[in-house]
Amino acid sequence: MVANKSQRRIANSVRGMTVAMTLLLTTVALPLRAQSDLSGSWLLQEDEDVMERIAGPVADDFTGIPLNDSGRALGLSYSPSSLSEPERICRQEPLFSNAIGPWNLNIWPQVNPATRQVVAWHLSGTESHSEMTIWMDGRPQPSKDALHLRGGFTTGTWKGDMLIAQSTHLEAGILRRSGAFSSDKTTMTTTFIPHGDLLAAAYIINDPIYLTEPYPYTVTYVRTDRPVGRDWDLCIVGYEGVDEGQVPFYLPGKNPLVGQMKKIYNIPEEASLGGAQTMYPAFRDKLKAQYLKLYSTFPKKCTLYCTTSFGPPPPRKGSGKGSGN
Repeated sequence: MVANKSQRRIANSVRGMTVAMTLLLTTVALPLRAQSDLSGSWLLQEDEDVMERIAGPVADDFTGIPLNDSGRALGLSYSPSSLSEPERICRQEPLFSNAIGPWNLNIWPQVNPATRQVVAWHLSGTESHSEMTIWMDGRPQPSKDALHLRGGFTTGTWKGDMLIAQSTHLEAGILRRSGAFSSDKTTMTTTFIPHGDLLAAAYIINDPIYLTEPYPYTVTYVRTDRPVGRDWDLCIVGYEGVDEGQVPFYLPGKNPLVGQMKKIYNIPEEASLGGAQTMYPAFRDKLKAQYLKLYSTFPKKCTLYCTTSFGPPPPRKGSGKGSGN
């Protein structure tokens, strides 16, 4: 009888230890399982926005960017020759420039070895583009007067399988390589949306200085089993014809590149110079009658950014002529 009671106590104790160990192991393992595993290598789909990815957009193309008058004036004062200044050749770009360049993506977690919690997610950078660190440990925002760095300060939260990242303390930088800029008051929300082997990154830029309303932008990646490189050629300062201390720029109304979008694509300046109205279908409908009225006079052969490259389309087999599409 006594022996049976002792055996039952031992059995109950073992079962209790088993349950406790199971709960402990489950508790330890759970933090390692994010709502979605974003880690790995991701290939950018370059044909998604070839005018951004490869050679860059037409000089006066601000279409779809909700620029205010100050933002437009700054963009029209910009000269690409300023990138040849010795002090700017190796300049760093802020976070959003990762979205508009031809960059693949590596993502990896930072795990606290003591708690097994995912402390942060890291997104790779290059020699000229900052790495993005998304802090997941609930750390507070820095003071509004804290130093603004190229990588900014980003915190993240999960909403289902989507990782939502909030970025502040960003430096001023480019919104489009044609010369549209954001200020150091900019904040950015990035939502990473996985769907099988696809990853969409949806950006929303808020800038009270140069924009009248939020500016949305999306990028799509495809998962790959092969490592993807983010290395870029090492930056070497050299003399490209612009003396140090000299800043090439255009005076108001003197930018000779204005009108390129109209010349190449017959897009009127009212649209190409941006503004919130150019973001919406209603603006397209507004211009439709004017556009169709002049359509018969437009060249019918594409000459720039016709496919996924920046030259004219290849000739059709047997025709010897471009497709014209």
